[in-house]
Amino acid sequence: MKLLVAVDGSEESDRALAYAANIANATDGSITLIHAIEPDIYDTGGGEPISQSDRRDRLIIDSFDFAEERGREILDEAIEFAAEKGQDVSGELLYGQPARAITDYADERAFETLYVGHQGRSERTIEFLGSVARDVVEHATVPVTVVR
Repeated sequence: MKLLVAVDGSEESDRALAYAANIANATDGSITLIHAIEPDIYDTGGGEPISQSDRRDRLIIDSFDFAEERGREILDEAIEFAAEKGQDVSGELLYGQPARAITDYADERAFETLYVGHQGRSERTIEFLGSVARDVVEHATVPVTVVR
């Protein structure tokens, strides 16, 4: 069984990984870890619409190096955590809107199931900010287990 676990460094994603490790151990399955980063993009050119020719000059990506470095740290910590649970896992850093990157990766690589942690924010917060777990469930084409 091919299991995909999205990690973000939270206790909830650790619980999702622990749960997936139990399933993988019981089914002789394999786990792949992913972490998606979406650096902030800012327009530095004012209020005018951006033309194709201006795009590179006016947009800057803020904190890309930091986001990438932190993403690798999260994956390394999750790989160590999985090893403690008896799993030899691989990890991959994805780029883009997290829910879309996660579900696209699951589709492209033909995973059988996907595990995500959920922080259990209030309904009002989810309405305002959204929830990666909710968006993954809505867009995934494979079964998703949400662990809280």
